[in-house]
Amino acid sequence: MVELPISRECPYAPPRAYEELRAEGPVTRVRLFDGRLVWAVTGHTAARRLLADPRLSVDPGAGEPPKLSRAQVLGRPERHRAMRTLLRTDPPLHTEQRRALLPSLTVKRTQTRRAALEAAADARLDELAAMPDNAAELVGAYIRPVVTAGLATLLGVPDADRDRLDGALRHLDPVPPLEKFLLSLIETKRAHPGDGLLDDLLATESVTTDEFVHYGTVLISAGQDITVATIAVAVLTLLTHDAELTRLRTGQVTWPDAIEELLRFLSLTAGLVRVATADIEVADVVIKAGEGVVVLNSAANRDPVFPRPHELDLRRRTRNHLTFGFGVHQCIGQHLARLEVEVALRRLFERFPSLRLGIEADQVPVRQGLVFAVTALPVTW
Repeated sequence: MVELPISRECPYAPPRAYEELRAEGPVTRVRLFDGRLVWAVTGHTAARRLLADPRLSVDPGAGEPPKLSRAQVLGRPERHRAMRTLLRTDPPLHTEQRRALLPSLTVKRTQTRRAALEAAADARLDELAAMPDNAAELVGAYIRPVVTAGLATLLGVPDADRDRLDGALRHLDPVPPLEKFLLSLIETKRAHPGDGLLDDLLATESVTTDEFVHYGTVLISAGQDITVATIAVAVLTLLTHDAELTRLRTGQVTWPDAIEELLRFLSLTAGLVRVATADIEVADVVIKAGEGVVVLNSAANRDPVFPRPHELDLRRRTRNHLTFGFGVHQCIGQHLARLEVEVALRRLFERFPSLRLGIEADQVPVRQGLVFAVTALPVTW
């Protein structure tokens, strides 16, 4: 029996064992690292159906969702109460929480942040261009600062406080310092309101101080590392797929289409965990009430519902991928994530047309875990 989690052998491909699971069926039994038996979902159709089923819960009060790692901080609401917000709540509470945030996270509102994000990217690229050896480590020097800038712009963090935000994010466990940081902003924002998400929350009389802190904490914590990882692995992927990068550079494909295909192709999370609150029949199996479910969205994104699913093809009009999930718990920050990925990649490759890896692709250091990541990306130009 396959045991989860499984490490990736290739930075831009799910574990090969996922294909073995798919051969057994779209929903199959697997064993977790702690010995628990749960259902793994590799089929795209089954995954969409289950993610939209209200009988699957993320709330620990409704049952015990699977743990994919001993260090699964986001799955430990007993440790961080803030992380229950959105991530570990079901409707109707989840619906109320999303309603408080959605006006600040629409496509239209998010796109108003583009110019500020482009300016942040360009400023970092200016610093890279000034380096004497035409070489840099891209994650620390460019990608992470641009993502942090995107979050700060969305939230409306004043320029004078952005170094403190960056400092909070550098902690091994960033949740407590983020909570402290957000609390410290309340009086400043009330005295000098802006147009960020934090300002929107403070203007909503029904939002409590705790909710203000929790909303900000979960958006930053959930959005930072996965977006940094996606951009870094996307750079690595494009630099090792010359034909696709040429199509981008010559305008044969649009950046929005390329981003959707990259999101489908990479899909870096270990899976989406749920617990059944009632019996559910799907794909010729019955998931019993109380049983755990792991939707392997990276496997579902390589389902043959996508033609030639294991090929990166930036020309394809990718739709319905599950990188941001599906249903009521679909990632609320997905429009910001798309914008950050597009701006970071587009600005980088336009500024440095001769960009290339500084080491062999198989020597790039990676981190396995709940989010697969490239920990350093040396490049030259």
